Amino acid sequence: MKVVVIGCTHAGTAAITQMAKLYHDAEITVYERNDNISFLSCGIALHVGGVVQDAGQLFYANPQTLADLGVVTRMRHEVLSVDTVYKTVTVRDLATGETREDTYDKLVITTGSWPIIPQMAGMDLENVLLCKNYAHAQTIIQKAAHAKRIAVVGAGYIGVELVEAFEQLGKQVTLIDSTPRVLFKYLDEAYTALVEEALRARGVELALGQGVTAFEGEAGKVTKVVTTAGEHEADLVILCIGFRPNTDLLKGQVLMLPNGAIVVDEYMRTSCPDVYAAGDSCAIRYNPTGKPAYIPLATNAVRMGTLVARNLIEPTTKYLGTQGTSGLKLFDLNIASTGMTEQAALDAGLNVKSITIEDNFRPEFMPTYDKALLKVVYEADGGRILGAQVLSKADLTQSINTLSVCIQNRMTMEELGFVDFFFQPHYNKPWNLLNQAGLQAYQA
Repeated sequence: MKVVVIGCTHAGTAAITQMAKLYHDAEITVYERNDNISFLSCGIALHVGGVVQDAGQLFYANPQTLADLGVVTRMRHEVLSVDTVYKTVTVRDLATGETREDTYDKLVITTGSWPIIPQMAGMDLENVLLCKNYAHAQTIIQKAAHAKRIAVVGAGYIGVELVEAFEQLGKQVTLIDSTPRVLFKYLDEAYTALVEEALRARGVELALGQGVTAFEGEAGKVTKVVTTAGEHEADLVILCIGFRPNTDLLKGQVLMLPNGAIVVDEYMRTSCPDVYAAGDSCAIRYNPTGKPAYIPLATNAVRMGTLVARNLIEPTTKYLGTQGTSGLKLFDLNIASTGMTEQAALDAGLNVKSITIEDNFRPEFMPTYDKALLKVVYEADGGRILGAQVLSKADLTQSINTLSVCIQNRMTMEELGFVDFFFQPHYNKPWNLLNQAGLQAYQA
């Protein structure tokens, strides 16, 4: 069996390592256009802020690791085209310019994603940067060392984490987003208000509800971000406005969502026989709605990549879907969310209710007892849990992992009220916050 993998992303690395272990007789070839693999882009802000001194620690694998498994590893090779009828790929060696054709029995698409790049005036100015890979991280650090005013465009996780890193480096920072709140996709208003308060308290300028229309500069370097509401001075701009799937190679050959995300079944199979896909190149089943959605997370990617390997010969292990579970540490706040926010559920036309618990996370007889804010969103009819958010100076983020399992298993608020949780005064109260949420919803 000859397997060709396009893209040594998180999903690709997971698929390759598992295939090499499961199918000793398989001939596995991976084509990767970069000269490195497995970079954890979620660590860029940590590196920029100096928490991670050595960016090399943000790699968890390397080409030699794969070669040692018997994988033919073609770095700096770009796949130019794919023919799913004749099962061929055309590849260019970026070092020599040589082009060749390869064949496959099974094709694995793990081409990942790329930052959305807006088409507007000034995009070609120096110091307007993207934030995705190792090269971007190095450029950001180099440029930030000499910058005084930094504008971050995009108030999602990456943008907010970069803002924190730049602020701690003593920079004047402006956070710009077209949505009216930071972390709009992940948190409801009561939570984003606390995040915004924390940012403003540290001198960060928030320019929310403003769409960027252009960048202006002098002598070829950016000096200003122009928005629908005004102008913001900046000598460095970082774009963090989201990602799009890298799937142009397969357009017209496999089923895709309108944004180009490849649709796969529960065994990671595309609509084309013997073609599999995983990671940021794919749509994924979003359990709160049961519909395909584009949720580019490394956690989803490694699970999907592993399942490609498991299901390559025959379908054996189903994908369980995702809740889009994620977490963030911002200054002294620990934040996590899973599933739908109440706003997202209402926007989707769902009939939902929510419960918010605000309580000290452990007994008041303990020396300290930080406040915790927990919100659970659930169906008005039947009480099925759809989403949850937590915020506290205490690290209660693992409670969101628990609620992710609840959503995945279609549990109700009534059931949550009586789930068995331990009590230990160092960590919680006799009635766990999750129990409290379930009980209050049931009694409402």
